[in-house]
Formats: sequence, C-alpha cells, structure tokens
Amino acid sequence: MTRRDSIRNCIAIGSLAALTGAPHTSSAAPLKGRLKQGVTRGVFRRPGNPMTFDEMCRVSAELGVQGFDLVGPKDFPVLKKYGLVPSMVPGGSGIKRGINDPANHAEIEPRMREAIREAAAAGAPSVIVLSGDREGISDDKGLETSAAFMRKVMPQAEDAGITMCIELLNSKVDHPGYMCDKTEWGVRLCKAIGSARFKLLYDIYHMQIMEGDIIRTIRDNIQYIGHFHTAGNPGRNEFDETQELNYRPIVQAIADLGFTGFLSHEYGAKKDPVESLKKSLAVCDV
Repeated sequence: MTRRDSIRNCIAIGSLAALTGAPHTSSAAPLKGRLKQGVTRGVFRRPGNPMTFDEMCRVSAELGVQGFDLVGPKDFPVLKKYGLVPSMVPGGSGIKRGINDPANHAEIEPRMREAIREAAAAGAPSVIVLSGDREGISDDKGLETSAAFMRKVMPQAEDAGITMCIELLNSKVDHPGYMCDKTEWGVRLCKAIGSARFKLLYDIYHMQIMEGDIIRTIRDNIQYIGHFHTAGNPGRNEFDETQELNYRPIVQAIADLGFTGFLSHEYGAKKDPVESLKKSLAVCDV
C-alpha cells in the first residue's frame, strides 16, 4: 500500500491513528450517559467507503462505543485489541430456520451450546436466538416447541452467566413469516421458559413497524428485555429528519427504567458512516 493510499484510508475512517499507530484520539466528546452503546458492522457499510473490521473497531473505540454485536469468535481478538465487548454473539439459529421447528433442533443445539461456551470465555453478556418462520406452524405450537427446546439449553446458559435473547423482527416488510414478530408473543415465551437468563432482543425499528407505541411497550415489558437494537423508520437508516422515530425520549425512557444491558445501533448509513455514528451516539447519550 502506498502512503497516499494509507492517508486516504485514514481519512475515510476519520482517524490518522491507522497510519501512525498512535493511541486512539477523537474529536468526539466522550460518552457520559447511563446506557452502554454498541454497534454492528452495518453502520459502517456504505458504497465507496469500505472499512476493514479492524478499522470499524478502531473508530468505535475512539467514539466511546463499548460493544460490537453479531461478531463471532474468529473476530474476538480484534474486539479485545480495542477494548470492545462482543455484546451479542450469534447463536446458531436462523431467521428462516429457527427454534420453533423441531426439525431444526438437532442442527441448532450443538451450535448454540458452543456459542454459549465461546461467549462466556470472551466475557460476552448475551447470545442471540431466532424463532424461525411460521411455515404452517401455529404461533401457539411454535411457542410450545421453542420453549421446550430452550429449557434444555438454559441450564448451561445460566451456569455460564449468559443471557439468551430472542430477537423481535417485523414480518410486514423485511421478514415475511417470521414468528417472533410481536412483543406479546416474545413475552409469552419468556414466561413459558421461566428463566431470568432468557429475554427479548427488542429491535425498536422492527417493533415500530409491527406495533408502534414504543415507549409504553418498553415500560410495560422492561423486565423481559435484555438488549436493544436501533434504526430509523422508514428505511432502516440513521437517525435524521427523514424518519419518524424520535430516539431521544425513547432512550431517555430506557435509561430511566434502570436498564443495564446494551443498546446497539443496527442501521444502514446513507450519509458519512462515521459522522452518522457520532450523531447517533450523541442522541442516545442520556
């Protein structure tokens, strides 16, 4: 790589530390709020502005981010290098083929158990769970099957201090057929499993599409929520004047409830990724 290329890359990620190997520096004010904020790879991805995972982690650390979601064990060393936590570890289930169908259990169980072991070894707090599509399965039967499966896995998670979080996704726009598409269904599953280590990954973007009434729903169900994801709606982009969600009062309500888990950003940036992330972090720094 030429010096010119190196400088261009450094500018793209908003940091000359990549060129010099100097300690992290940032023009952004350090985060001082009550919420632990995380990111996903998607917030950095934008055509014409490619970034390596190492660069993503460097920028995240400079901006005061504490966690990185949906990162597997092969990338844990990079997170450790920058003082980041693997805040939500992939658990082996899928959006299409998840825990609601017994035909998937033999394949998912060993992967989920390994994810729990790896998460615990890395100091990660949570592992993600996905319900899978309905595909002719009733919601009641899918809940019964999901609960039976997770009851087998939960003793290991409890012993390891890992919280298993099933993600709420919308079935209206992005994931037609996905079963865990309502807070009520997810809460019913939490109650059926009966473990303090099984909670919801409450994705604010997805639940705005399916339900709305975000703040009231969070307040009514906070005891069942272990993790949050953010994105603007419509479009699933960064927080700006083009979308309908007002994140400041939402995160204020979450913080006021004493939430101690992670709130991680999972939008796709339309603008400069680093500048968008700075603004999103600032909005949620309450």
